[in-house]
Amino acid sequence: MGCNEKLENNSSIAVSQISEKQNKEAFLKTLETHLNAVTNKDLTTLKSTMSPNGTMQLILPSTEIINGVDGFIDYHDTWFKDASTTWTFETKILNSEISEDLGIAITEVIYREPERNGVPYFNRMTVSYALKKIKGTWYIIKDHASSIEKSTDNKEQS
Repeated sequence: MGCNEKLENNSSIAVSQISEKQNKEAFLKTLETHLNAVTNKDLTTLKSTMSPNGTMQLILPSTEIINGVDGFIDYHDTWFKDASTTWTFETKILNSEISEDLGIAITEVIYREPERNGVPYFNRMTVSYALKKIKGTWYIIKDHASSIEKSTDNKEQS
């Protein structure tokens, strides 16, 4: 192996690492945009994070799978317009695994209502997201929420 060969290999690794870093940054930016859109009840921004080919699955506890971007947007439109409920949505990205054009992220979400049936309500969830890169841009294609703890859960008494 000559010196030039070794230098070429090191350059390839450096370019690859930069590319991976940029890919991860773009992935996380799309996910953060999506999470902020839900937090801010911003349907237009939310839709901009969705696959242009219509691929989407929303999986919620005790609910049939909602398929397609249109179904996802309709669900969120109804939720965002529900004037009878005031809520907040706190999010934290826990981890992610990202390849060249497909990635997953695990988030923690805390949904809160100041009052439900006369008392404060919360639902702490783990939400996993799958994103796919289409024509160089990351899009959300799966959203799977799982409740961990709700304020309405029965607590064991000592």
